[in-house]
Amino acid sequence: MTGDARLAPSPLPPSRGTLYGVGLGPGAPDLITLRAARLIERAAVVAYPTLAGADSFARSIAAELIADNAREIVMDVPMSVERAPAQVAYDQGAASISDALDAGDDVVCLCEGDPFFYGSFMYLFARLSDRYRVEVVPGVTSVTACAARAGMPLAARNERLTVLPGPLPEEELRARIEGAESVVIMKVGRHLPKIRAVIDGLGLTASAVYVERATLPDEVVLPLADAPEKAPYFSMILLTKGADPWL
Repeated sequence: MTGDARLAPSPLPPSRGTLYGVGLGPGAPDLITLRAARLIERAAVVAYPTLAGADSFARSIAAELIADNAREIVMDVPMSVERAPAQVAYDQGAASISDALDAGDDVVCLCEGDPFFYGSFMYLFARLSDRYRVEVVPGVTSVTACAARAGMPLAARNERLTVLPGPLPEEELRARIEGAESVVIMKVGRHLPKIRAVIDGLGLTASAVYVERATLPDEVVLPLADAPEKAPYFSMILLTKGADPWL
């Protein structure tokens, strides 16, 4: 080889796939957006979470769109207040998704509601977005779905909307509701007695609506005063103060 001979260029790395984080909406399959539906229908690889070995709610929403020959990556997330077990599940899921992306396959990851609004997909995004092309497809949020089903506008003009998670300590819930105009309380579940007591103590029970499993066949929409003693995880309380802001 002569002194000015050049090394042959190294082969390009294999083409990597794209990861799509797809919002499915609150539960009714016909609330999946057209963009999300088209991606799911074409997907060779579909990923989704399950909770503690149960059937996947995310998959059930999109079931009619998933191809029979699609490969499915299941992320089983333990039901625990400790963060570590769930983090391990997302680590393992991210590794399986990474293998598919490295092989050149696109991966469509299903996410209830919206991927970036309390969505499970954000944990995969944090693990993979620095190494792969990621596209996020927004979905109808549970907040807007519950407001629609309750017939309850949440904010107009310069109104402020406060979104609170039900597991917050009682005193913090009280302080945040006191300083708010319109309030959405998510992740009600086993925290319903505490939340109900706070709202009642503030004299706001008559302004609050309870919504359970919005858009699903077993949906429940009731004044908070008539809500059941126990609530499922997929339940929400909407509260507005003062005169109707949309009048």
